[in-house]
Parts: sequence; structure tokens; C-alpha cells
Amino acid sequence: MKENLKHALLRGGRLFLGLFLYAVGIVMTINANLGLGPWDVFHQGLSKAIGITMGQASISIGIIIVIINYFVGEKLGWGTLSNMLFIGIFMDILMIYNLIPIYENTILQVIMMLGGMFVIGLASYFYIGAGLGSGPRDGLMVLLTKKTGKSVRFIRNCIEITVFVAGYFLGGFVGVGTIIIALGIGYFIQFVFKLFKFDVKAIKHRYVEDDISYIKELLIKPI
Repeated sequence: MKENLKHALLRGGRLFLGLFLYAVGIVMTINANLGLGPWDVFHQGLSKAIGITMGQASISIGIIIVIINYFVGEKLGWGTLSNMLFIGIFMDILMIYNLIPIYENTILQVIMMLGGMFVIGLASYFYIGAGLGSGPRDGLMVLLTKKTGKSVRFIRNCIEITVFVAGYFLGGFVGVGTIIIALGIGYFIQFVFKLFKFDVKAIKHRYVEDDISYIKELLIKPI
């Protein structure tokens, strides 16, 4: 599958914009201080247990999910691998340097949390729409959406609730915001997808194996 340089750069730019926004959205929900999101409850529990940052925990879990996704039929894209690494890196940068404020006012905390969920939905639209493969967690969401025929909202909520329960038993910080995020994130993602008329089932992704096949064709192509 041949792709011109301009198109490839645009897709790459859209991908990394989405990954950065995803990290921003996650840190907004964390800094709202109303309870960590389900995945971050899990990441925090893991980080406490083995003495790593939340970003490093996110990367570690991403690697495991990528392996699971691969064995159940989800192909790997450059976006999958980038998501696995860079969201965690961006999270650590944002948190270490305190680039997103922390509010004590309850109304501002709620606004921060809801805004974070919207930003996560927007980020999902950008990076999944780049067509370079879904991230580990969203790859699982997309795969289950295709396999079951259920809505994005239903599948995402099921995943979030499952992770929340696991994170709780690992000792992650749980609050009212955790429940709201677990039940609401799917609605925000579906809202953004509908807002931009975005159908995840219609996206044709470019996968790592496509580029490997293309390189092989170039190498064996007669001069």
C-alpha cells in the first residue's frame, strides 16, 4: 500500500495530536481530584505495588493488552505502538511539571473532570481517525464492538467497570469521580464520534504488516 509523504505526515500529525490530547484528558480527570478514572485506579495500584510512575504503569499495561489484542485478532499499527508508549510519557511530563492545574473548588473539579472526558473523546476521534491502528485499550474496544455488534458506549462502559473493580482491589484511589467516569466515558466518546459523524467500523487502518509487505515488495522487485 503506497502512501505519499504529505499524506503520511498528516496522518502522523493527527495521531500524535490525538495521543497528546488523550494524555491531557487523563491528567485532567486525575487533577479533578474526585477519584481516579477506572484505568488510572488500576495504573496507580500497579505503580504503588512495584514502585513505578503512573505513566510507566500505563505503558506496561499497554504492552500486555497489545499482546492480548494481537492473539484475538486485532492487527498492530504504528498508532497502536505509539499509543502504548507516548500517552504514558506525555502523562508523566504533564504531571511532573504540573502543567495542568489542580482545583479545590468542587464546581471547578466537576468541570475539570467532565472536560477531561470530553477531551478523551476528542483525542479518540483524532488518533483512531488517523487510520494507523487503535491504541491498546481502544483497540480492545473497537475489536469487541465489531465482534459483538454492541454500541461503543456499551462496550466501553463494560471495559471501564471491569478495570475499576480490578483497580479497587489493587488499592487505587476510588472516589465519586471514578464511578462517574466509569459510567460516563462511553457516552462522551460516542457523543464526539456522532458530533463528527465518525464511524470506527468504517476506518481502514494501515498496519505494521502492510509496511513490512511493501518493503519486501520493493526489495524483491526486479530492477
